Amino acid sequence: MKATVKGRYEVDKSVATATLAVHAGDARLKTSFTDATFASGPSLEGLVLSVEKPGAFIVDYNVPNKATTLTPSDDLRSPFLEPIDRIFVAFPDQDVRFQFMNSFKAVDKTVNLTYTHARAANRTALDGSLVFDPANKVSMNYAFGSGNCKVKYWYAHGELRRLVLEPCYDVSKNAWDFALTRKFEGGDSLKATYQTTTKNLGLEWNRDSKDSSFKISASFNLAEQQKYPKLVAESTWNYEI
Repeated sequence: MKATVKGRYEVDKSVATATLAVHAGDARLKTSFTDATFASGPSLEGLVLSVEKPGAFIVDYNVPNKATTLTPSDDLRSPFLEPIDRIFVAFPDQDVRFQFMNSFKAVDKTVNLTYTHARAANRTALDGSLVFDPANKVSMNYAFGSGNCKVKYWYAHGELRRLVLEPCYDVSKNAWDFALTRKFEGGDSLKATYQTTTKNLGLEWNRDSKDSSFKISASFNLAEQQKYPKLVAESTWNYEI
């Protein structure tokens, strides 16, 4: 059994989550809960039950005992996440979220497809990526219903591919987002992001090790006269039970 504990700390609030995973053949059974589950005594608030087969499917069942708050989002993913990354969005009471993944070869190139549907919010998205070589990749996200579409190019520079450039074009907004990541020896990385529509500039430092990771991020809204950064610290610990 594997356990993962995550903490997110902001100036005005903090959130803790924990996940327990058990292997059942090729599949994994997961239970996730937050600090809200035990804040006022044991409850179902923040409890999520999952079954997944890596590279094939994920089914999440959100079983709160009252309505949760919908996370603001234009679609089901960030433009800077990989197409097959696991995505979780909190929806109202007893939401079921399905995700199906598949990979295949086309003209000797790897194509990855991910279909995601959240039942309660009636949101459906399709993610796809085409891997030209280890240093070049194009990905796309399309949200059915809203018609939002984003196209991202991923380029890793150098022999060790430690400098990564990710321009992303939002078709519906006719706008660009950019991300630049510099990786270092030992698991450290520094990332800068800029969103042209909101004029948000983000800086992120991340340290990864075998059993833990730590991240500090700061974001600035360049459109505001007083540019005070929003600071967030996140930590993750992995345990074998």
